[in-house]
Amino acid sequence: MPKPATPNSRPDGRLKFPPTRKTSVYRLRDTKQGSDEDLRAYVLAKYLDRAGFATHAVDKDGLRGLLVSGTIAPGPADWCEVLSILSGNTVTEANQTALGLIVVRTDAATYALTYGMGHLMIDPERIDPGFGIEFAVRCLSEESVTKVRRQLMDARGRMDENFATAGEHIRGFGIEQFGEIVSQISGKIIGVPLTFTRDGKRAAHITGSDRSIKMHVGSTPESLLHDLRQIEEVCARPTPLPEFEFIAQVRPLDPKSEKAQDLDGCLDVMLGEADQNRVGLAVPSECRDRYEFAESFRVSIAGNVGQPTELDVDDLVAAVRHLPDNDRLRTLRKGRIEMFAGTDGADRLSRKVPADHWLTAEVSDDVVHYFYWQGRWYEIGANYLNVIEQRFAELLAQPVSVDLPPWTKATGHDEDWYNKEIAGQDGYVLLDKKTIHTKRLRGGGLEIADALGPDGQFICVKKADKTAELNHLFAQGRVAFETLRYDREARGKLLAKLDRLAPGHPLDPALSSPTVVYAIMLKDGVPLTSQSLFAFAKVSLLHTATALQGMGVRVEIASISRTHSTIRAGSPDERPARTKVA
Repeated sequence: MPKPATPNSRPDGRLKFPPTRKTSVYRLRDTKQGSDEDLRAYVLAKYLDRAGFATHAVDKDGLRGLLVSGTIAPGPADWCEVLSILSGNTVTEANQTALGLIVVRTDAATYALTYGMGHLMIDPERIDPGFGIEFAVRCLSEESVTKVRRQLMDARGRMDENFATAGEHIRGFGIEQFGEIVSQISGKIIGVPLTFTRDGKRAAHITGSDRSIKMHVGSTPESLLHDLRQIEEVCARPTPLPEFEFIAQVRPLDPKSEKAQDLDGCLDVMLGEADQNRVGLAVPSECRDRYEFAESFRVSIAGNVGQPTELDVDDLVAAVRHLPDNDRLRTLRKGRIEMFAGTDGADRLSRKVPADHWLTAEVSDDVVHYFYWQGRWYEIGANYLNVIEQRFAELLAQPVSVDLPPWTKATGHDEDWYNKEIAGQDGYVLLDKKTIHTKRLRGGGLEIADALGPDGQFICVKKADKTAELNHLFAQGRVAFETLRYDREARGKLLAKLDRLAPGHPLDPALSSPTVVYAIMLKDGVPLTSQSLFAFAKVSLLHTATALQGMGVRVEIASISRTHSTIRAGSPDERPARTKVA
């Protein structure tokens, strides 16, 4: 006689396969080692006492925890009025946001599992940073990575994201093993007996980030505890898998450590200086997925509240620059920035994120490089720094194949003047302001380079006091060659323009082995060296060089002097570039 059915069984009485649900799992930090504090301490107090929110203790089948859930209904969406005016019909749609959170304690750690917008209820100071990455690099299949999100360590605060729907080897994502923080990685995992994979017919897919793991976990107390223990077993493994080891080389510092506090002091001083080469704007990971939908930001710093439609790093720094030493960074940490889907501040896309989490900065010493990101310092190990220095040294060692006159200091000796000085040499052609227009450029013009060398070298010139100016220079060369490579119309117009400017110039019309020369003069004519170039600019240059070299472009770096000419290397033995007094 068949057994009676239960809610978790088939009609014949046999148990169903334990159900799972994709969930975001956070590991939380206790205030003291081995403490057994109230689980309510991990939740923002305003949600514990908020009308319409319920809080319940959980103690079921070995699962101990705290459940918090509720719904926020702020009222009509801010776009209702616009649609009413456009259509002539009254539109009164309301926003509703549901939040679910369960805080669970095991013998080893405390975790938060979130549903809907439940992550907004976690006290962000209690989230264990790096947890998701720590898990992912110890169990991901190197052959089945589907997404990588990385933060480029330069003053642009740039974040790149690449997808491979079917999954591919980690090397296929082109991650530079220097100058990047991998903040999110997705793919299939191997060797972890989760509830989801217990039937042996499917592989588990996870997303590990610097804040959480998104994965299928058990939906019963017993299966959830099983999966949490499997996560703990993976995180306890001493080292990452070999193919992912470089990701783990970027190590977060304890905010309370003496080194982190010293670095805080350095950043505080930087915020008070006019020179902003080492400070940039960055989008926090928790805001990245919704950042594109943000139409306004509520910025509250030092008692001043604004609702700009765009964020600007200069505005954030200006808000604290006038403050005394040791107050600037502290004030930004107390400040808050929220994202909204509309301009009226009703449809919230993020929590109130500390204002300093929107800044990125760098500090380096003789051995280690430190990077400030999302309110925390990261240590870039000596090996990382050695790779950067080695790659940069290789670029500087490339013989320069053009002649560059001195950029003398006098009234009117601006970039326009200097480009004409280069072009005044035999065999050189002025391309500055000689823009190319094509349909693909949608009416805009593209300046291929500032000058053309006697053997077809594309010379891009910049007098740089700030990293941002060098970023523009590097981008000019990269965008130019991407355009020339893929836009036949642009290539044809360049050759036609050159035929008018310098008939018979020996530029290879196929651009089969082009050369880009980045000609740089630093402030006061300081020679371009590894020590004199801004660290952010150095990383940006290496990324640009990698991209150009991947297109078959030779990259040369030339230092422009106030007093000396740079003479091209001798051919055919390619002697190093010489200088002569002007």
